[in-house]
Amino acid sequence: MLQLLVGSCCQLGLNFLYMILLLQLNDPLPLSVGFIAQYVLKPGLGVLVAKAFGMSQMFFAGFVLTSCVAGAQLSSYASFLSKGDVALSILLTSSTTIAAVLVTPLLTGLLIGSVVPVNAFAMSKSILQVVLIPITLGLVLNTYAKEVVNFLNPVMPFVAMVCTSLCIGSPLAINRSQILSKEGLRLIFPVLTFHVMAFTLGYWVSKIPALRQEEEASRTISLCTGMQSSTLAGLLATQFLGSTQAVPPACSVVAMAIMGLCLASFWGNGYRIRDIPSHLIPQLGSAVKV
Repeated sequence: MLQLLVGSCCQLGLNFLYMILLLQLNDPLPLSVGFIAQYVLKPGLGVLVAKAFGMSQMFFAGFVLTSCVAGAQLSSYASFLSKGDVALSILLTSSTTIAAVLVTPLLTGLLIGSVVPVNAFAMSKSILQVVLIPITLGLVLNTYAKEVVNFLNPVMPFVAMVCTSLCIGSPLAINRSQILSKEGLRLIFPVLTFHVMAFTLGYWVSKIPALRQEEEASRTISLCTGMQSSTLAGLLATQFLGSTQAVPPACSVVAMAIMGLCLASFWGNGYRIRDIPSHLIPQLGSAVKV
């Protein structure tokens, strides 16, 4: 039985890698741009924002760690709401999640290793247990136990809603006293600034002439860049960096969910980024029309 499970996991992993390879060969830019935005531009942005706001050492490492994790699964739903490229979102989230086993500990050690000691190997092991094993189990069940999956399908939207609410609410509840402290309240502006810039950076980097993407892909890359697995960051911060370092991910998980879904609804209702000035200043829109 164990051999069958291991063999199935290996086969599914090879199939997924093969799918990524096909996409890269057919249209290499969207996935590459999204991956670079996720693991190159966003970690740099996290360090820049933390230093620009003079963030205390109590929260610095946890804030930077939040910028180094994979894209959130919720970004796929946001891409659907925004009328973006859902297939690209799923593939980008899956590939960054798989890569997180190696990339997140590497980036964390590189960016905050001089501030807080980071056990990269132990962090990789923890990510493997928390993220990849459940995903692999889900893929195995979906491939070899269709009857079970079909039986559970009707209740899964409700389960997903409850789990999402718990993932957003539990970090706040656990870190409530620290968030409401004087130092915790000072995190609000850095967290909001980070996410606004991440959404913006993800969108505009895909509009650079040399990397220019279709509007659907640009929306997806923006949402995947601005919405990251803050719950995973909180778990890693608590386990490896100390309980106070889990406060920035706790604030981030709420900010990225609300801001990401609002942005997705904005796009989904037919609005565009370039329409924002005319909505904020109606007189400006009237003047342009005249």
